Amino acid sequence: MQSSQVKGTGRVSGLGPALVSALAFGGSGVAAKPLIEAGLDPLHVVWLRVAGAALVLLPVAWRHRALVMRRPALLAGFGLLAVAGVQACYFAAIARIPVGVALLVEYLGPALLLGWVRFVQRRSVSRAAAVGVVLAVAGLACVVEVWAGLGFDAVGLLLALGAACCQVGYFVLSDHGSDGDEPVDPVGVVAYGLLIGAGLLTAVASPWTMDWQVLAGRAELAGAAVPAGLLLAWIVLVATVAAYLTGVLSVRRLSPQVAGVVACLEAVVATVLAWVLLGEHLSTPQIVGGAVVLLGAFIAQTSTPKAAPAAPVAGGGAAPVGVEGELSSGSRPA
Repeated sequence: MQSSQVKGTGRVSGLGPALVSALAFGGSGVAAKPLIEAGLDPLHVVWLRVAGAALVLLPVAWRHRALVMRRPALLAGFGLLAVAGVQACYFAAIARIPVGVALLVEYLGPALLLGWVRFVQRRSVSRAAAVGVVLAVAGLACVVEVWAGLGFDAVGLLLALGAACCQVGYFVLSDHGSDGDEPVDPVGVVAYGLLIGAGLLTAVASPWTMDWQVLAGRAELAGAAVPAGLLLAWIVLVATVAAYLTGVLSVRRLSPQVAGVVACLEAVVATVLAWVLLGEHLSTPQIVGGAVVLLGAFIAQTSTPKAAPAAPVAGGGAAPVGVEGELSSGSRPA
């Protein structure tokens, strides 16, 4: 009984940060779109987002500088996949295919994550988790109205799929840092991931070509002229720093695949905020789809935990992760 109570407490404490992360990530588009319409290139907005967040967390990176020697591969992977990879692939994809289609393909990440657990790590996956993912993906198809733009560009589709794969890397690496006798502080992982991601995006975005004067002016949001610097501050502090920190924390307290399903709410949040602040009204299928996404996330979140196998995770000697609940090494604060 006591063990069940501990597991339940861990799952509830992990759900809160997962929802906060989805809300924070979901608000990035609403703040970024006015900046893009004011004259900034989308890739420059991404660079400002990541570089600004890296600057904010620079003192944190210095405090956790021992991580560079302890877990260099983890930090490099997080920066490459969870930060630079997701952002660069997604923005390159939307230049070729409709935004809604790219978003749906990217959020196939939770389904790909279950495939990783089932076929690479060779662990069983609960039927409830699989049903939750199917419902979430089906709901997202309605939210983004995928039928409105099916003129796929092969390269654009591959880029969106690349973003989905990088999203899987985000959840797997966020959890991987919790293994061993001395778990890695997730705050340090995020700080160095953003630093590495900012360096990689600098080479791609060429920020020296950016029109910096846009940031000194105003951008239109909900019919009002809002300082561009204020929108950028929101993107950096809330949609990036807070979003990544709470996201990694949620993966530590939940399992990667459950946190991934809850993260699908980001698309719903983004659509609702666009409705309220940008005047992009929801259609009936989108409202129904949002409800289905919520149902899928709930089913996956409340599914019964399965015991983790005794064998180590494929590809390393790390302690295995329970497919549906707590880490097999036990409940621990992240």
